[in-house]
Amino acid sequence: MYLPNILTVFRLVLTPVIVWLIVSDQLAEAFAGCLIAGVTDAADGFLARRFNWQTQLGSFLDPIADKFLLVSLYVTLGVLGHLPAWLAITVVSRDILIVGAVLLSWLMGVPMQMRPLFLSKVNTAAQVAFALLVLAELAFAPSLGAWLAYGAWIVGALTVVTASHYVILWLRHMSSAPEQNG
Repeated sequence: MYLPNILTVFRLVLTPVIVWLIVSDQLAEAFAGCLIAGVTDAADGFLARRFNWQTQLGSFLDPIADKFLLVSLYVTLGVLGHLPAWLAITVVSRDILIVGAVLLSWLMGVPMQMRPLFLSKVNTAAQVAFALLVLAELAFAPSLGAWLAYGAWIVGALTVVTASHYVILWLRHMSSAPEQNG
């Protein structure tokens, strides 16, 4: 029953290792680490759903692990100049915006359940795939120039669209919440 949570914690622990591998220019190993993170993410979700091993802890840990990995990858790759700065800023800003909105709702006494949208899952997959493409080009030197350019714009567009959607949902939630006196 705890296997999905163990896999998620493993992903959390693996993230700083992947960042270290990128920074220390061990890019093939970083690529492999990202693949392992992706497989464990798919495995923990599959196991939790298939065997009804879903837990409240897992429902919080899994998105934290996803955001931790993606933000770490995009900041690291962006700072090192391996992907466009505007894309790194867009991806990181979206996640900060969503987390900030949820925290603000909670602090204001009108907590909001944020359920991932289908398009948001597509966005996450695109962000991971793009980071893997960047690492693949860096590690194995295939020329992916045009693919990376198109990929950056697709990831950027998906990120902006999903951020906008979450902001709209949050604004609707906040405007329909009763005023708090005090």
